[in-house]
Amino acid sequence: MKCLQYSKTDRFLNMEKVSALEKETTSSTTDTRQAEENTPGSSTSEAEDSPAVCRDDAENPSEEEGNSKLSLISWNVDGLDSEKQPERARGLCSYLMTHSPDVVLLQELIQPYVRFMKNRLAASYTFIEAGKEGYFVAMMLKKSRVTLLDSKIHDFPLSRMMRNLLIAQVLFRGQKFHLMTSHFESCKAFAAERMRQLTLVMRAMTSAPDDVTVLFGGDTNLRDAEVAKVGLPSCVCDVWEQLGEPEHCRYTWDTHANTNKDVEFKCRLRFDRLYLRRAAKEGVPQLEPDSMTLIGLEKLPCRRYTSDHWGIYCTFSTE
Repeated sequence: MKCLQYSKTDRFLNMEKVSALEKETTSSTTDTRQAEENTPGSSTSEAEDSPAVCRDDAENPSEEEGNSKLSLISWNVDGLDSEKQPERARGLCSYLMTHSPDVVLLQELIQPYVRFMKNRLAASYTFIEAGKEGYFVAMMLKKSRVTLLDSKIHDFPLSRMMRNLLIAQVLFRGQKFHLMTSHFESCKAFAAERMRQLTLVMRAMTSAPDDVTVLFGGDTNLRDAEVAKVGLPSCVCDVWEQLGEPEHCRYTWDTHANTNKDVEFKCRLRFDRLYLRRAAKEGVPQLEPDSMTLIGLEKLPCRRYTSDHWGIYCTFSTE
């Protein structure tokens, strides 16, 4: 979520904590073993003393090669929250290793998180980042399944929170995809800019060639009334709605259940959304949503959740 504004003289709010974390992380990566165990804001011994909830379940390579389903995780990981960052970063990596998705779309990342994930996952995933400073969005593509062809960043020109759209052109089992992620403007007061950003994303999705399947996932901060006001193109569907609006994965920002944020108000909103535009060209396989579930619902041993958002894990059929 995050409601942060920026000016030219004060580029980042709350970034003193992030700078301290980056220095701490850099100073503790003096050899390979330390780099593998180092987490934002932690030491090597601290990482060993606090294991993550989920464990790495390695996939059978032969099963992976024969699996035609596309799997995806989209998650705002709340990297700017300095509370229990070491444990939360390990929790994030454990979820990713356990689910082993083909595509990962992440929002609100910071550099210490990226370095930590690369130390553990760079052998299996290609990383694409939409920024280097402050917080930003990023993608991870499984090397054995997804081939990166090109990527680009589109800035939202009127954003006051340095938000943008990251697009990757990829191949999955020989099929062309455009993968997109973004973190739309936060807070109720910025509805107008958020709706402009949704309009720009829809324009990018519908302008893709007709032999390309387009998937967008991210923290949109959208309210249903805002989506209704903008409207979705007829060729674009909301994946959650396409699956019949399952109640168990309706709310991704739920301050009733998620206690990471000490907020006075309690609300349940579907901020995190997936949008799909199927390829229109005859003969191109149609991508169909199969399942969706929320992840990150378990508290870590540190008594906090991996993020203040629940993550979305979704599978699609490509045949």
